[in-house]
Amino acid sequence: MNTLINQLSGVKIGPFSFQTIAKGNFYQNRAYKIEDNVVLLQRNSTQHLFSASMTSPASKFKLFAGTNSRYLAERICKSLGSPLGNMNIEHFADGEFAVSYEESIRGQYIYLIQSTFPNSDNLMELLLMIDAAKRASAYKIIAVIPYFGWARQDRKDKARVSIGAKLIADLLSVAGVDRVITMDLHADQIQGFFDVPVDHLYASRIFIPYIQSLKLENLVIASPDVGGSKRAGTYSRHLDVPMVLCHKTREKANVIGEMVIIGDVKGKDVIIVDDMVDTAGTLCKAADLMMANGANSVRAIVTHGVMSGNASSRIMESSLTEIAFTDSIPFDCVKCTKAKILSCADMFGDTIERVQSHRSISEQYLIK
Repeated sequence: MNTLINQLSGVKIGPFSFQTIAKGNFYQNRAYKIEDNVVLLQRNSTQHLFSASMTSPASKFKLFAGTNSRYLAERICKSLGSPLGNMNIEHFADGEFAVSYEESIRGQYIYLIQSTFPNSDNLMELLLMIDAAKRASAYKIIAVIPYFGWARQDRKDKARVSIGAKLIADLLSVAGVDRVITMDLHADQIQGFFDVPVDHLYASRIFIPYIQSLKLENLVIASPDVGGSKRAGTYSRHLDVPMVLCHKTREKANVIGEMVIIGDVKGKDVIIVDDMVDTAGTLCKAADLMMANGANSVRAIVTHGVMSGNASSRIMESSLTEIAFTDSIPFDCVKCTKAKILSCADMFGDTIERVQSHRSISEQYLIK
């Protein structure tokens, strides 16, 4: 019996493999089946039944974080009850940096948590993390990208322009990523830029309970532009409340020409829904316009708080009562006391757990 086990050690059966190295060729014309942790092997009409100690890559995973997303990775680890892996990022005098894993990741699922907001060092860190994991013989490499940067460059909107989102997808794929987990992409079609599975999460799981907790009697959902009408429409239908739109024209990037409201906001408590806030110009102009048209109050819920330039002071001076966004990007609320941070850590922790156990991810969506 021991000879048989030694001969068959190392044989791969589905996702499982024996712990020791294969010896001989006996296994190559075997017949087998697995029942629980017992393997039944048959050769030349003789059956051999024995228990086997098997290991599955799916039972092992580790989480690592880039420099500027470590705060979120620690929250995700706390949600999962798992430690954060030990990784070193060494910086050189000329601005270059190198990534090294300070523990073995051979044969394991590796989750790399890093949002790719500017500057480009965050993206480069992620690419080097993926490359180092691939060279360290990780079984699967999953990039957890709460905020997918460059997503606004998703099409050719004028002649001779780059499509940044497609380029980033290609860079991640060439680096060696096996799966991507992200949240509220600027455009859903970005998922099609990848040739690997993309798990696209929706922050509605976080925001819907928060909106309901406000108990606003005259609630109206608003979109700050026509492009966000689908997102606002899903909130509106789920909450069974009216929806209004803002139609805007732009003079150039981040500069609004004019804006008009389509719908009635008089006497209403308005919540503006959007995927990101950058300079906050659109958001603040929409809020001021709605208050001028008789709204009781205007709040905003935004998935990604990019908050560039003077966004914080602009919000503080606007008619917005409050703005809530997730912690996909780090932000200090001291800069803007109207800001409220709602963590997405539990949602990502739940998703990682579902990926590991091969369970449906769409079951956790409230709305899509």
